[in-house]
Amino acid sequence: MLIMDLGILLHALTPSLDSVAILVTFFTYLAIFGSILPGKVVQGAVLRDGTRLHYRCNGLLSLLLLVGLIGVGAWMNFISPTVISDRGLELLSTTFIFSVLVTLVLYAAGSRSHNQGSSLKAHVTGNLIHDWWFGIQLNPQFLGIDLKFFFVRAGMMGWLLINLSILAKSALDCPLSRSMILYQTFSALYILDYFVYEEYMTSTWDIIAERLGFMLVFGDLVWIPFTFSIQGWWLLHNKVEITTAAVIANCIVFLIGYLVFRGANKQKHVFKKNPKELIWGKPPRVIGGKLLASGYWGMARHCNYLGDLLLALSFSLPCGISSPIPYFYPIYLLILLIWRERRDEARCAEKYREVWAEYCRLVPWRILPYFY
Repeated sequence: MLIMDLGILLHALTPSLDSVAILVTFFTYLAIFGSILPGKVVQGAVLRDGTRLHYRCNGLLSLLLLVGLIGVGAWMNFISPTVISDRGLELLSTTFIFSVLVTLVLYAAGSRSHNQGSSLKAHVTGNLIHDWWFGIQLNPQFLGIDLKFFFVRAGMMGWLLINLSILAKSALDCPLSRSMILYQTFSALYILDYFVYEEYMTSTWDIIAERLGFMLVFGDLVWIPFTFSIQGWWLLHNKVEITTAAVIANCIVFLIGYLVFRGANKQKHVFKKNPKELIWGKPPRVIGGKLLASGYWGMARHCNYLGDLLLALSFSLPCGISSPIPYFYPIYLLILLIWRERRDEARCAEKYREVWAEYCRLVPWRILPYFY
């Protein structure tokens, strides 16, 4: 029986021409329409050599057009609305293989680069695994497309497309449950919000400081869409009934998480653009002329992480408490954000020195005020 189950799993994981075609079509669409659709052009952060990249933030329009085209195609019976959910595992393996291959190409191309600009300068340590994992170039491009921005956009869109296909499959099998509706609503709002405020991504650490290697590519293309949708997959195969009180409580967790997450990120982004902009109706408190200590950032040094954790929890709560599987995402995120927070603290202490020490004295809490 075990051998038979293993054989079925391996067969389901084996890439097919259909899964390759789906992935190629998706990337081709994003490359073409991401380049031609109108959108706000945003300046990125100033790099070490004084240059700035420019990003066309048309992700929301690209996403809505793509969903519309898929909807029309399904209505006209050109494609099945469950095409993704029917091939979940083989799409997972296909995307993983693509991530490995593309990062090997990035490593090879970056190693041969003689460009001394901050975006394309090669940072080679000589350790093949390290350089492949973390990347050796900050902002590699292909045909004029910034690959780092492209991949994170693809991951967020992929998450929504997987969810919509799961939703279609669930609706075909039986009436939609409250749990499925809640999960789909919360995650869709989160993803749409990401694209509404896509320009905020240009000021995040991943974009301005992390080099593009397997860690980021795998995280964007495989981890985000396929693990963040675990709750949907689980609800597709498990019936969960939740009470009205549980629905209300779940909505409150989502709302608080969203207000903290979006509010904190917006305050940081606005502060970077205009350090004198009022925060909660008052002039911002700035430490050493560099660090914001007002609003959410006066409550905890990484308060945006708290919002992110509450949102992740709200995606899992509709699944009930009968299994830990749907809680993989918030548990993983908790571990990741604590690790990242410690990493950020070390970098900021080295970069800002006494200014950071003063900020830590004024804002002693790391993520959750009065607790951690």
